Amino acid sequence: MSETTAKDTGEPKIRCRNLWKVFGRNPERILRELDPALSRKQVQERTGHVIAVKDVSFEVRQGETFVVMGLSGSGKSTLVRCISRLVEPTSGQIVVDGADVTAMSERQLIDLRRHKMSMVFQHFGLLPHRRVIDNVAYGLEVQGVPRVERRKKAEEVLELVGLSGWESNYPRELSGGMQQRVGLARALAVDPDIMLFDEPFSALDPLIRREMQDELLRLQGVVHKTMIFITHDFLEAIKMGDHIAIMKDGEFVQVGTPEEVVAHPADDYVRAFSEDVPRHKVLNASSIMAEDNVTVAPGDEVRVALERMREGGRTAAFVVGPDGKYLGTLGAAEAEAAENGARVEAIATEVAAVSPETLVEALIARAAHSDVPLPVVDAARHLIGSVDRTAIMLAIEGKG
Repeated sequence: MSETTAKDTGEPKIRCRNLWKVFGRNPERILRELDPALSRKQVQERTGHVIAVKDVSFEVRQGETFVVMGLSGSGKSTLVRCISRLVEPTSGQIVVDGADVTAMSERQLIDLRRHKMSMVFQHFGLLPHRRVIDNVAYGLEVQGVPRVERRKKAEEVLELVGLSGWESNYPRELSGGMQQRVGLARALAVDPDIMLFDEPFSALDPLIRREMQDELLRLQGVVHKTMIFITHDFLEAIKMGDHIAIMKDGEFVQVGTPEEVVAHPADDYVRAFSEDVPRHKVLNASSIMAEDNVTVAPGDEVRVALERMREGGRTAAFVVGPDGKYLGTLGAAEAEAAENGARVEAIATEVAAVSPETLVEALIARAAHSDVPLPVVDAARHLIGSVDRTAIMLAIEGKG
């Protein structure tokens, strides 16, 4: 999963509403007369038209990586091309920074594609007769940027993607991974707000593919672009995405964070993708934590804490201050051994807290060295939950 970046909490960067794309001789008429209950196959058999994108709605925030994942023919590549209108939508609305892309003139579309959006394709799309630096600078050349300025920018971006020293080579002299870095550099050179990726790494060998995934995550940590990333690989989706949309037959079956999709698949289609995923590398503390914890104040008597633990069936109580901040943990065994009249603050010990984003993989080692549940705290150290060994094991086994 991609690292968390600062994201705009205002209006979405991209908003799609009820987007349809129908291929055929008369798509508008077919869409007007369409029975929504019909499947894609039924529509094709009865009308000869193909529904590529069916009533899709979603939002993407500034700095977010939104992944659309689906099998071949699910409509994901058509969807990403509709966003820039490389493919013309049949119906629906696409809004970028408050501007309706579906209502733009040809001149406005050209300006959008030249200055605000860049696209990275599966097969690189490099110009074989141009050297690497000229491939990277191509978008700037189209914009009319002077030669000296665009070459300077191209050199900076090549350094960013780790290709300094290859400026004068031709694409044929580079490996597949290096060629894809050139494609990535070309997209970054025009400094777009939005980057669209259509299965950019699927033509690469597995090892190089993982390296390119890591490279893009690293770059995103630097440039903080808004990204829509298309893939057919579920492991790639959960690694790259802040949010994932699972697509089937032109529709979104489920949209959620990687943790939500893995922990709570919407149906058997999604479950089939997620069942072989190493859950401990995807799920985090917020996915498995208990929120109905026993809490006590520092000045409470230990017997009060023990009574609350017994009533709640808990093995520990968490000490919190008046501001809700975590101060310590009191285990049932320690409470039972305490002297009569003892205060919680004298017995409780502080256990190293974890954040909601801590992966289960990291929790395993922590829990192995703790006889009490691990406190989960927010950035201000407010107690928001707890994780014990049972919750961790159930999560790993897929029963949480």
